[in-house]
Amino acid sequence: MNSFQLTAFRFAAIVAFGGFIFGLDAALISGTVRFVTAEFGLSDLQVGTVVSAPGFGVIFALLVTGRICDALGRKAALLIIAALYLVSAVTSVIAPNFEALVAARFLGGLAFTSLSLASMYIGEIAPANMRGKLVSMNQITIVVGLSAAYFANYLILQASNHAAPWVESLGLATYTWRWMLAVEVIPALIWLLLLLTIPESPRWLVLQDRLDEAREVMRRLMPEGQVESQVAEIKASVASATVTKSFAAQVKELFEPRLRTAFWIGLAIAVVQPITGINAIMFYAPTVFEQVGIGTDAAFLQAVVVGVVSVMFTVLALLLIDRLGRRPLVLFGLTWAGLSLFVCAWCFSEASYQLTEASIANLAGSVDIAALQSLAGVSFDSDVAFKQALNGALGEAVARANEGALLQQAIQINATLVLLGIMCFIAAFNFSIGPIMWVLFSEIFPIHVRGIAIPSFALVTSVVSYFIQQFFPWQLNNMGAAEIFLFYAVSISIGLAVLAKILPETKNKSIEEIEAALVRV
Repeated sequence: MNSFQLTAFRFAAIVAFGGFIFGLDAALISGTVRFVTAEFGLSDLQVGTVVSAPGFGVIFALLVTGRICDALGRKAALLIIAALYLVSAVTSVIAPNFEALVAARFLGGLAFTSLSLASMYIGEIAPANMRGKLVSMNQITIVVGLSAAYFANYLILQASNHAAPWVESLGLATYTWRWMLAVEVIPALIWLLLLLTIPESPRWLVLQDRLDEAREVMRRLMPEGQVESQVAEIKASVASATVTKSFAAQVKELFEPRLRTAFWIGLAIAVVQPITGINAIMFYAPTVFEQVGIGTDAAFLQAVVVGVVSVMFTVLALLLIDRLGRRPLVLFGLTWAGLSLFVCAWCFSEASYQLTEASIANLAGSVDIAALQSLAGVSFDSDVAFKQALNGALGEAVARANEGALLQQAIQINATLVLLGIMCFIAAFNFSIGPIMWVLFSEIFPIHVRGIAIPSFALVTSVVSYFIQQFFPWQLNNMGAAEIFLFYAVSISIGLAVLAKILPETKNKSIEEIEAALVRV
């Protein structure tokens, strides 16, 4: 890379570090579910509320993010977001009750708009031939953050099981979930400080008619001889449409016939990405793996593997996105993801659950094995029926607290095939729609509406994600694993059919060239 490309890479890397914070926030909570549920005595819907609180918060944040980043600039908006992450992380650690924890996580959700703003900023400072790679860095940092969180959760869980003096002095056994959430604090502070070193987006500066400042930034990103032509190209793009400062007018413009093609592409991508069910698995990873019957410790370890697979295939997507293009990766990845979840659904539909006298004896010391004697030798053909029987025998609180061990003793399933299916799904998502959604968002909308368009479609994604996170614990205990995996597999198939019809190819095109192709005159 030349010096200009290195500069663009540095700015993009700093902004994309927000994805690492997002990944930490999203995945750290997955390890706390069992502990928070026991400490605060939560129901399924309350567990969903704790986990999905950021998803609810981002819905409100996205309603004003576009206005803020257009009025104050991309950099100022990112600084506000970094501060919210930091405050949320600290208050989550010290939350004294369920309500305080939900409020703290809701505050963090206001910062989840970092994903849409990062793709916007990087898309506006990146050279056309590097845009796919640089915007995809956002997804890489997300999955690195997820992986780091799963690994941190696993290490903290293992440490909490030891009786060493330092474990007791730090309170790892007593405050396990608080230590897990505390992992986010230092990275959030680092990101806030790093953001102070980046410049404002040159395209936003042109939009504000601050041309001298825009030229100054562009001189750091391209040779001097290209600066004036780039400024002229951006000014022409802005002048080609009637630009207003009214929020309502900008939102209304998204629905105009001239932007209809970009609108439908953006809407389809925004719905398809979360409806794959990725957040159900990523936000509840240990819980999901416990359903296979591998036990709690192994479930946390499998979550670490999820993080590693996510990183590997996101990096692969990064290497191929500007070579093979956006469309082939999306269509192949969704096909792969759908088939993987169909396999998982089939495995769970064939599973059976039965506690034997020997398996009940193995549970001695964890639960009242006398209460389980009535279930000895009784076979259940679904996880829902088995869990309901456990609730009746042990009581819901005890059954939920020991669910991983109970499933491990009772389930008969092709666990290897299920785990392979889940890992393939994770790989497929991160190879395709995961990183590419943000790349396309940064490319398909004209500059004069991008500040509204990207947060608006990120809002659609967030609303769908929120409902998935909120209701997953309830669905798991009332619908069962087979039905959930089948639902997501069918949803992926429908999304694949839609995107195969409307998704264009945008590789190696400038933002202005893409606008000319998609915007109807």
